[in-house]
Amino acid sequence: MPVKYLTDIASLPQLTESEKASLRQVIDKFVFRLNDYYLQLIDWSDPDDPIRRLVIPNTNELAEYGRWDASDEDTNYVVKGCQHKYKTTALLLVSEVCGSYCRFCFRKRLFRDDVQEAMPDVQQGLTYIAQHAEINNVLLTGGDPLILSTKKLSGIIESLRAMEHIQIIRIGTKMPLFNPMRIYEDEGLLALIRKHSTAQKRIYIMAHVNHPREITAEARACFQALHDAGAVVVNQTPILKGINDDPAILGELLDKLSWAGVTPYYFFINRPVAGNRGFVLSLEEAYRLVEGAKSRTSGLGKRVKLCMSHTSGKIEILAIENGKAYLKYHQSRDDEFGKFMILDCPKEASWFDELPGNEKYWTKPGKKTADVISVNELPDIPRKNEK
Repeated sequence: MPVKYLTDIASLPQLTESEKASLRQVIDKFVFRLNDYYLQLIDWSDPDDPIRRLVIPNTNELAEYGRWDASDEDTNYVVKGCQHKYKTTALLLVSEVCGSYCRFCFRKRLFRDDVQEAMPDVQQGLTYIAQHAEINNVLLTGGDPLILSTKKLSGIIESLRAMEHIQIIRIGTKMPLFNPMRIYEDEGLLALIRKHSTAQKRIYIMAHVNHPREITAEARACFQALHDAGAVVVNQTPILKGINDDPAILGELLDKLSWAGVTPYYFFINRPVAGNRGFVLSLEEAYRLVEGAKSRTSGLGKRVKLCMSHTSGKIEILAIENGKAYLKYHQSRDDEFGKFMILDCPKEASWFDELPGNEKYWTKPGKKTADVISVNELPDIPRKNEK
């Protein structure tokens, strides 16, 4: 039976009328979308339930904080819907819709009707990629590519596989957790993966498991179906206050991922995006949590890297000790791969830009659009379902 999607906060009987009224002003600024499968994972008896915090709006989102595009993605576009930040990697934003919307999402701007970054027609991006032989891997992202029909997704993947220089296709998705049945019950999708994830040219599924309770029997069945189809499944998640900020929880997540054959790939520092104040941890707190988690798991779990997806690249946090942050560029927009940095790390610092002296190591790109937008300046979202 297909899952049912919900876009009206008033339809949740678990919330009181006063809660619904107070949250209306949040969803006027930031989109709300959920489905009945994921809804059942919430423990409504616990007001601080981490699964609830992942997807149910909170008035903390209205606190003034952060930027609309915290990693300056607008400077990476080469054509509409296609980013080319790193030499060998291109991003295709193929969807502006997700199965359900995580409240901390760093691309929450995409889900508003007044922002047009993702492209329903990705031909411009495909043409650009075809013309740039240095690109050997493409990330399909958004939104969530697996919200697209299998027919639409097939056209994109077939086009990429017709390009000899494209070795890896990555699909960034939350669907194995939000709606695993969409994957393991769709024989057409699994056949598509089986055809195009070969011994020499793999399809990678970049899953987004944020908490071990998301790894249900259905999610494990989804992982197994993907493995059987020849996909490689890896995981990435930010470290989030009130959701997974406990070394025991993170350690359990690393174990359960390893047991399910899903490679723990990245732990991320939560980006300073507008609306995300309630999820913020300091760099030192995040580092201690990750090290505590790694101490509880096997070498398989310890493969995970703690990184910041910064404007200048992916910055790996090697250690934070005695007021110093020890960092290196894991990926670099300016080809500074492996550059090692030692910076003072104030206790409250939660992002690279907050470390004194960081500006010596990178150059800010020229901005293409206005970026610093206060929550109160955002117009209310037109409600298509209410027209």
